[in-house]
Amino acid sequence: MNVARLSASLFASSTQQRRRSAMTLRTLLLYAALILVAILIIGPFIWVISLSFKGTNEAFAYPPTLLPQVPTLKNFAEVLSSDVLPGAFLNSVVVAMTSVITNVVIATLAGYAFARLRFPGSEAVFLTLIASTMVPGAVTLVPLFLMAKNFPLMGGNDLLGHGGTGLLDTIPGVLLPHVIQALNIFLARQFFLEQPEELAEAARIDGATEFGILARVYLPLSLPMIATIAIFAFTGAWEDFLWPLVVTSSPENYTIQVALSAFAGIGGGGIIDWGPLMAATVLATLPLLLAFIFFQRYFVAGLASGSVKG
Repeated sequence: MNVARLSASLFASSTQQRRRSAMTLRTLLLYAALILVAILIIGPFIWVISLSFKGTNEAFAYPPTLLPQVPTLKNFAEVLSSDVLPGAFLNSVVVAMTSVITNVVIATLAGYAFARLRFPGSEAVFLTLIASTMVPGAVTLVPLFLMAKNFPLMGGNDLLGHGGTGLLDTIPGVLLPHVIQALNIFLARQFFLEQPEELAEAARIDGATEFGILARVYLPLSLPMIATIAIFAFTGAWEDFLWPLVVTSSPENYTIQVALSAFAGIGGGGIIDWGPLMAATVLATLPLLLAFIFFQRYFVAGLASGSVKG
């Protein structure tokens, strides 16, 4: 009897040991795969930063070195003294921050209306908004261009949008497709659907209006949602290249992405001066990194809360 128990105990112990070994091996393989993916993702960024601190000779040296042997800030000085890039950076800041403000305000109001108010056709309008997110951006380029060109009372246009250039080659023209995004309205609606209805009912009993309920009851709870919308709006406006390229023609109205494209060809002879270009890329990426780092906690919370209920 004791021999049978001992054999069973040894067998169970051996089985558990094999399971632990298998789990350890799977864990090691998982970490190795994650480290490899992280290297593949982070590697190009490290190379960009390294090139931004290298001189011209070292940037074209062979074999290349990962870290600059003689770090220099000459590339950053050249970027900051450029005729186009500082102004383009400021243009992108204006467009991106305006987009954040308009998206937060409009998406919050529209999301609350779709989630808490009942009006004729609300479901149809909301479904139409969601359907619009499935349309590729390239498909809307021509309608957007015509809308910008025929914008009434702008750029020499009359009330019917004829006779001038409208919003073409202007900062408001660059901002036009970024004023509001349907995805942000969807996120706001999902957030407000999750909030307890009892809070609104208690406020109504106290005589609060719908706007008062939104401003005093739900907005203080909406920081994750606002942060998520702000990040989406900022990155969408900051990273946009195709629309600013189409709508602008003057260097003073370029955004940072268009200016980087133009800056890549200033060397002449088909040779790209990689040091200044990478320095400009680093400076153009910094606002995105800072925005995400600052709002990261609220961004993750907002994504989690917006995906629970439909």
